Amino acid sequence: MSYNKENIKAVILAGGSSVRSYLAGQCPPTPLWPIAEKTVLENLLGHLSKQGIKRTVICSNGDGAAILESINFSNYMNIEFVNESLPLGPAGCIRAAADEDNDGLLLVFSANMTCSVDIDMIIDAHRSGQADMTVMFNPAYNDSNVMVETAGIYVCEPNVLDHIPKEGYFDIKEGLIPEMTRAGKVVHAASMPKPAGNFRNWQEYLFAIEVYLENYAETDMQLPIVKQDNTKSVWADSKAQIHPSVQFYGSVVVMEGSCISKDTIVFGPTVIGRNVNVGESSVVVNSVLWDNVQIGSNCEIQHCVFSNNALLRSDNVAEDKFIAHNSGKILTGLIGRGLAAVKKNTNKLKSTLLSYFDKMIDFLPGSKSAERKIAPYLIGGLLFIIFFWSYWPGIVDMWTIWQRSDEYSSGLLVPFLAVYILWSRRHAIAKTPVKPSMWGLFAFAGAQAIRFFGLFFMYSSAERLSIVLSIIALVLLFCGWKFLWKVSTILLFLFLMLPWPNRVQAALALPLQNWATSSAVFCLEIVGYDIVQEGNVIHIGQTTVAVAEACNGLRMITAFFVISGMVVLLVNRRWWEKLIILLSCLPVALLCNTVRLVITSIAFTILKGEYWERMFHDFGGYAMMPLALGLMMVELFILRRLTTPPTEKEIIVITQKTSVHD
Repeated sequence: MSYNKENIKAVILAGGSSVRSYLAGQCPPTPLWPIAEKTVLENLLGHLSKQGIKRTVICSNGDGAAILESINFSNYMNIEFVNESLPLGPAGCIRAAADEDNDGLLLVFSANMTCSVDIDMIIDAHRSGQADMTVMFNPAYNDSNVMVETAGIYVCEPNVLDHIPKEGYFDIKEGLIPEMTRAGKVVHAASMPKPAGNFRNWQEYLFAIEVYLENYAETDMQLPIVKQDNTKSVWADSKAQIHPSVQFYGSVVVMEGSCISKDTIVFGPTVIGRNVNVGESSVVVNSVLWDNVQIGSNCEIQHCVFSNNALLRSDNVAEDKFIAHNSGKILTGLIGRGLAAVKKNTNKLKSTLLSYFDKMIDFLPGSKSAERKIAPYLIGGLLFIIFFWSYWPGIVDMWTIWQRSDEYSSGLLVPFLAVYILWSRRHAIAKTPVKPSMWGLFAFAGAQAIRFFGLFFMYSSAERLSIVLSIIALVLLFCGWKFLWKVSTILLFLFLMLPWPNRVQAALALPLQNWATSSAVFCLEIVGYDIVQEGNVIHIGQTTVAVAEACNGLRMITAFFVISGMVVLLVNRRWWEKLIILLSCLPVALLCNTVRLVITSIAFTILKGEYWERMFHDFGGYAMMPLALGLMMVELFILRRLTTPPTEKEIIVITQKTSVHD
């Protein structure tokens, strides 16, 4: 079988970056991360163009605008974009990228790979397997014959499209390959001669850079070699300034405009981007420094990625982390100088804080200057502005997550509901005495410590957590313990607006997805349907329903936590009754998600068409909200009947016998 490269279409999967989600917009999408002279995506496009691939489709998931702005696509082949609004899955992207009359081979690539793609080798491997689809694997480690890691490269015959549903989410490994196997099609596995250098996070990105420098840089790199020892080379631009005392070990790339000062040691594999400044007597080990990074003197950097414009001041150590722009400045500038000042002038700092604290108390209600009623509002307004200015990046980050993530969209309602509940309790809260507490200063310092921990170690969840903790600390500082206790439940309610940490979400996603599939299959079998379950795919006769990760029920769990939290704050019940309502939201959410999947699966056996599928996908979850509220009302009714004594009064007639004496 021969293939004409002019009829071959390349499909590049450039969406769904898990890296960018937790870096909160502080770096570009992973396809735009640099290798050396080019970005990852540009490197892949260049190799495809040089080898005669004329048509390419890039499938992105919300990052299409950033990709379009960053790459001059006029330098490459004919390129189309598919920027899907809903996740399609890898196989769904293949379906969206293919022409209706497609009769050529489809080459599918992950955008996150650093290898120099050899199209002829891939096609030869596909031809030798006489397969309908070939999955390329990275070479096995330790000369083992077991292939365990896919290279993110797939070769597909046109008939593969017959096994991909026309609408909805569809995966390659969980959906397309099992479907083709059942249809009797041949799926072939082939091994790459060298690792593809594919990555999903910054740790794998470092390994991918090592793969590139060791296997592909020799032929790809346009920079001159300034030092070569066996297979290890040092490439440096002619405009880079390298002090004669600098020592290189291993494969290193130094880009244009960079300056490496004297007595610095660089261990490869390392890439130093454009206009990077490395101070004297520093050590850089197996790291990647993007453009305009500034490293001070006597610094030690090991296994790190520094994003554009990042800063590390002198006499600091960075190890095993991704450092976004300004995080080093925040760490060393604010924490370092702040701790040094506290250490050196403890008594002076204490007396200064106390004096300012006493002045602020004079302006609060109940003080000797209470007649100056406008002062508390001015101070409150000023603190409100300062708080929002300080936390604006974190607030924007949460807003973006609320807008783009179905799982946490309910968090947008939490601040407004909290304000409403606070307003409904305003008369009771107004009677609470206001006595500012110095403990609030220590609580606020603790909240900021958590914030700086998140900034330094790239835990955006810790940064978001510090927003609520700072609010609690400020309430304690200016209003005191009794006031804090009075509004404590409302403040705890604010935690529901925070997205869960990525590790927690990742740990729950698959079990919830499996539970949703199994529970839906159980209910469908109960009502009499003949069901075949394959992983997270449900087959009902001739209808196939794929339970994607987005349908795992996490969205309902977070939304029902918000609903139940609002209910327990508004109803007047005993504490243990409210606790039952709050804890019951988890089984209620799982039950409602199962009901939604069952109804959707049954509907798909009757209704056909993209309109109906979109309607059930978009509005099915919202339809469960009234059901959840109804179940909660039933709970409240049952609890009331079980715990409230009868209120009807029985009339008791008391008579007294009297004796009548004649």
